[in-house]
Amino acid sequence: MRIPNERHLALDLRIHEIVPDFTLEDVWQLPEVVGTEADFERAVRLMLESDPAHGAPGPARFLWQARIVLGRLLGLGDVGEPAGNEPAITIPGTTETSLRGRLPTDLQGTADGLSYAHLPFEPLFRTPTEYAAEIGNATVHGVMHLAWVPTDGDTYQGQMAVYVKPRGWFGKAYMAFIKPFRYLVVYPAAERQIARQWAAGSLR
Repeated sequence: MRIPNERHLALDLRIHEIVPDFTLEDVWQLPEVVGTEADFERAVRLMLESDPAHGAPGPARFLWQARIVLGRLLGLGDVGEPAGNEPAITIPGTTETSLRGRLPTDLQGTADGLSYAHLPFEPLFRTPTEYAAEIGNATVHGVMHLAWVPTDGDTYQGQMAVYVKPRGWFGKAYMAFIKPFRYLVVYPAAERQIARQWAAGSLR
């Protein structure tokens, strides 16, 4: 369920310190992903094990696999494999190749030991209620952020956000082109899949 960006920006989150020059592209709540503060560990592991190319419902899986094929053919970056030893690409408008250099001292090393099984994201940091990972390719430098937002009493709910910095005119055109597919197919399918996995206590 998409929510206004303002609701996310109003929260007291560490990610705001890291990406002031990025655009907050999308924010959505995960209505079924609720639990106690201690359950955030399971929410993070669910993200790390995510495999949209094989686990998502039909239409979303087709779009993801099409992006993998186009990425390999056009050199846009492979979104179907874990991060490897690809050459580092600078973040648009900077000389940085990673946001890790922006991390305050208390966040440095907090994501050590975490890795994605199927996606080319690099974990950035984690706290008891936040987790962030970055990806850089020929179209954008992006950040996926997961927040564990308190609701009533000791209950928390998952909230995901995507921050981007498009890479030139091509990156901006690419983001505009895929926007309707994200809203109509990818996000709804991803939310349903995450809800099913969460309810079943499964990471697959």
